[in-house]
Amino acid sequence: MQDFTDKVVVVTGSASGIGKALAKAFLAGGAKVVLSDVEKTALDKTAAELSANGGVVRAIVTDVSKAESVTALADAVFAEFGACHILCNNAGVSVSNCNVWDTTPNDWAWVLGVNLRGVAHGIQAFVARMIESGEPGLIMNTSSGDGGISPLADQSVYACSKAGVSIMTECLNAQLVGQNTKLRACIFYPSGGILPTGIWTTRRNRPAELAREKPAPAGGEMTFDEFMTGMKEIGVELPVQDLDELAAFALDGIRKEDFVIMIGRETMEATLVARAKKLANGQCPIEHGLHG
Repeated sequence: MQDFTDKVVVVTGSASGIGKALAKAFLAGGAKVVLSDVEKTALDKTAAELSANGGVVRAIVTDVSKAESVTALADAVFAEFGACHILCNNAGVSVSNCNVWDTTPNDWAWVLGVNLRGVAHGIQAFVARMIESGEPGLIMNTSSGDGGISPLADQSVYACSKAGVSIMTECLNAQLVGQNTKLRACIFYPSGGILPTGIWTTRRNRPAELAREKPAPAGGEMTFDEFMTGMKEIGVELPVQDLDELAAFALDGIRKEDFVIMIGRETMEATLVARAKKLANGQCPIEHGLHG
């Protein structure tokens, strides 16, 4: 898809962070953008901000972990616009770093509910209707190198959810191509440096009924600023990726019809080959996870 003019784009998790940056980029490209997020106040603020410069912007509160909420989103989009050309399944959450045995059932229920089932709900609610429209379209699923490429031991819940998103997207694209539809799917790996997004504080949106059944391990949760300060204190300077630049890169990847959209994608081969060699030798490919 080379031209986004008048295309209908739906972005979940777009009240802030990467989702907001994607929405801004699509709007700048002439698209009609539907913002979707579970945080109504932040969503309304973002919608007002983005629409101030013109363009078509809609905001629909959606909890992607609930199939009926995503179906309602799709119903609203097709009722108003009659189409969806690009679906960005971007909403995501995380929990504190800890040992797998220190995670709780609700950690898994919440993260998999949003990160993995949320993507499935988007596909289930939108894709059949997108196919039926007969128009070219794209489903871009936001994954993570932490899971899709090289999982981190201390982030087991998040990494598992994102590995699932990557595999789901591979299956989806193979089916769309194999059945000669006009749709394609791609994986978006946010990359280029440390990302200053709301993922650092997603616990603000954690439902009370899915609260941890026991206290989180000490030191397992920190804000972006706390993390960066801690790194500086031990002499580590980490690059920070500008989110608007990342979004522009993502749209360029869409125009190029890339299946994998990732800054520094060429480095993936060495990582995956080393991982495959360890697995083929019967070894665990993940380095020992040590709490700092």
